[in-house]
Amino acid sequence: MTFDTNRYESSVGDVLRAGLEAAADELYVVNPDLDTLEQLLDVLDTDPGPTVKLLAAESVLKAMSRDFKLASVAADLRDADRLVLHIYEGTDNTLLVDETSAVAVIAAGGRVAGLVADDEAFVEGAHEAYADAFEGGESFGLRTPGITAVRETLADALGSEVADDFDGVLASMETARGDDDDLDEVTVSLLVAAKNEELLYDISKWGEDVGIASKATFSRTKSELEEAGLLDTEKVPIDVGRPRLRLKLADDRLQDASPAELASVAGSMLARN
Repeated sequence: MTFDTNRYESSVGDVLRAGLEAAADELYVVNPDLDTLEQLLDVLDTDPGPTVKLLAAESVLKAMSRDFKLASVAADLRDADRLVLHIYEGTDNTLLVDETSAVAVIAAGGRVAGLVADDEAFVEGAHEAYADAFEGGESFGLRTPGITAVRETLADALGSEVADDFDGVLASMETARGDDDDLDEVTVSLLVAAKNEELLYDISKWGEDVGIASKATFSRTKSELEEAGLLDTEKVPIDVGRPRLRLKLADDRLQDASPAELASVAGSMLARN
């Protein structure tokens, strides 16, 4: 890494980008908090660069995994061999480490510094220590599917218009954790399916196949949204077996909402229940 002088930037993301641009084949990122991890994912998702070997607290990784927007990007990067997640319970500053440099990332006074260690023995020792910690650390199992697979399979299963609406709703959301008035990925999928009057069977089969959630979770969430007045269904007869259910938006406010507005309108309605 040729990150050999201190850097002073306006954001953590700018320091991370500089470190990634300077690294050769791989870079250890040590002990990020959730905000730093979010900015790291954003940089990795938009810029080519080396493989990042991440050493992070289990609590941070679990918080990331609960937000579908973050976790699905992390899964994409994992699938592309750009990101490897290991659990690390240390008290270090956030560090960027490779074979030739060790950089501490420190925020203060509205700016962020990347402070470079210039002692060769220290850098070699740091690299060896974190390489050992990574090799001996427990891998973090991320169960969320990658966002690329989600988009491609949704378009294949239900059409590009449904996939575009899913993207539009997700892009309008800051997080997708499913807490308070925030929506999770199952709720988003059902609302988008209802906007396009798709069958519950089709959206839930897609969701189970791609790894978002089980059919039972889709069915349970559908019932909750019905009770809250967001969704309605109508029976569609089939040749053999029980009729299937077509999803519909049950409220004029949802029916009139664009994909970019759908999440905020639905979140407001759910918060009142």
